[in-house]
Amino acid sequence: MKMDNNTIEAIIRRVLSDQEQFNTDEYGYGIFDTMDEAIEASAAAQKEYMRHSLADRQKYIEGIREVVCDEKNLTYMSKLAVEESGMGKYEHKKIKNVLAARKSPGIEDLTTQAMAGDDGLTLVEYCPFGVIGAIAPTTNPTETIICNSIGMLAGGNTVVFSPHPRSKGVSIWLIKKLNARLEELGAPRNLIVTVKEPSIDNTNIMMQHPKIRMLVATGGPGIVKAVMSTGKKAIGAGAGNPPVVVDETANIEKAAKDIVDGCSFDNNLPCIAEKEVVAVEQIADYLIANMKNNGAYEIKDPKVIQQLVELVTKDGKKPVTVFVGKSAQYILGQVGIQVGPEVKVILVEAPKDHPFVQVELMMPILPVVRVANVDEAIDFAVEAEHGNRHTAMMHSRNVDKLTRMAKEIETTIFVKNGPSYAGIGVGGMGHTTFTIAGPTGEGLTSAKSFCRIRRCVMKDAFHIRDKQ
Repeated sequence: MKMDNNTIEAIIRRVLSDQEQFNTDEYGYGIFDTMDEAIEASAAAQKEYMRHSLADRQKYIEGIREVVCDEKNLTYMSKLAVEESGMGKYEHKKIKNVLAARKSPGIEDLTTQAMAGDDGLTLVEYCPFGVIGAIAPTTNPTETIICNSIGMLAGGNTVVFSPHPRSKGVSIWLIKKLNARLEELGAPRNLIVTVKEPSIDNTNIMMQHPKIRMLVATGGPGIVKAVMSTGKKAIGAGAGNPPVVVDETANIEKAAKDIVDGCSFDNNLPCIAEKEVVAVEQIADYLIANMKNNGAYEIKDPKVIQQLVELVTKDGKKPVTVFVGKSAQYILGQVGIQVGPEVKVILVEAPKDHPFVQVELMMPILPVVRVANVDEAIDFAVEAEHGNRHTAMMHSRNVDKLTRMAKEIETTIFVKNGPSYAGIGVGGMGHTTFTIAGPTGEGLTSAKSFCRIRRCVMKDAFHIRDKQ
């Protein structure tokens, strides 16, 4: 349900007075009236932070993890993120917040390279940029703040966040919580800052400010283009439209469950989530039947499908915001179909040019496109992904075809025989992030993504393998 301004303001007031009372000195635990004040405070903090050891950095990161994984904090911010934004599932927000806290790498990511020989010793190390400006989306507000704070602080930076206005309450609450704990641990004040009133104007000030040395944008193509146009070092985590291919060699029962689970995770808010299925004709009926057994509700009536298109898209070209991140149960209710909470995904068969196939909805609406064979499936999956090179999935036992799709689609994340979220460390190997930088090429960001690479050379000395 869409909330009016009075409801949103009531939520914010409750957030800012919640649970524990914070000190109200001029620092406000990282919350400032203006963006200029926030950036100046962050720059001063970064200079002081440079005098702290790597062991200190790791201690502060562990403090962030403790704050997030505290059950009281975790429950509160996960519920508030859903309530304030009107998007996603509380249970899945909890999983994502813990994932960001526990599997975002710390200082261990900052590996040192050493080269020694007749001409001496050279060290190559990851060093801070300084003050980083980070734009966080309303789809993953707390998760983005958590993983970016860990990576950026591990790299020796400080961070100025520009949260989405529709999630400012939970963002401010979390930033204050993190700063309070960091100060308890002896960290400089204002390692993580933001403004009381996030806005486009404040974001523009941040992007142009001379003391911001790097920009990190997690959001749609517009904001990624904006940060890349500033002339600063920019990391862009943009949109995707992840396809999933299923061929005749796949374990269909498992594929069906994985697809429904991945598509419905946090009501399809993650950009990595399955957005369209491309199924080989030979197994399409069996796949659909198994998806229905795992929480998918199929709509066959063309009139209802068209009603759904008109409801959740603007002229079939972009999603209607109020339905982004809503549950399948809620969306079906808007077209007069009453189902229980066991329904997690809305399933429709669709042609290749259908809006549900071509537009990234970020809702648990999953179109299935039938094709003649696996090669056609791969070719169309590449087309439907729109060159975002973000994420794709494939269910198959044919190694040659898995290899072909991986090569052809060129996505940052390619998940084989699993749900999409395995690609960010939920049941899959590897670290996690909620800043997946496809447009600028960093991939799953970590501490080293937010660092400069510097070389230190000692000529003709400190090599110990020979006795000249």
